[in-house]
Amino acid sequence: MRDKDGLRRRHRQFSPLFEARGRRKLQEGEGIVKMSFQSAISREIFVPRDEKVLVAIEVRRRMKRKALSFLNAGRKRDYLTYLCLSVTNSRPAQVLITKVKRFRGTRQLAERSQWSVEQLRQVNGINPNKDTPEFDLVFDRTTDQWMASSAAEKCMFVQVLYHACQNYWEAKLAQASAASPADQKTPGATENKKSPGAPSQTSFVNCQQKLMGE
Repeated sequence: MRDKDGLRRRHRQFSPLFEARGRRKLQEGEGIVKMSFQSAISREIFVPRDEKVLVAIEVRRRMKRKALSFLNAGRKRDYLTYLCLSVTNSRPAQVLITKVKRFRGTRQLAERSQWSVEQLRQVNGINPNKDTPEFDLVFDRTTDQWMASSAAEKCMFVQVLYHACQNYWEAKLAQASAASPADQKTPGATENKKSPGAPSQTSFVNCQQKLMGE
């Protein structure tokens, strides 16, 4: 009996340790898988186009429960969707958002849609007071409502996207200023404080400060 009681005590003592190790191994394995797929996406989709991937995350569309039919409610998606942020190696550099799909059970990747940051009007973080995986991307003619695989992945994507947009628009404004003729003041003329050709920059709303790296 004493031996059995001792085994039970040791089991209770070491079980949390084994569980923690198991979770850590699982997280490490998931991280390796994600890194390998990002490398595959970069190699197969972006390297041939002379682009560099800045970040790629797995996402799925947000759907209202009432919009799901009874038959589709329990059906798994037959593909995975990745949102990728890339920059061209050619100058002037272009920042692009690309949707890539991979069908389950295969390693085949396919590009579905691509937008430039000039088409990206708004990034909506949904909740500025709480870590959530949801976010919206508002383009010129469409709005995509996404859910990342975790709040941490959304944070990483929005952070990289924010800094890429900042760098792009700063360079764009510098080019516009250099290309415009020198300001010449005409006596009696009203000063125009805003250039009519100034580009409309991407706005970030409902985002936590940490998502914007501040």
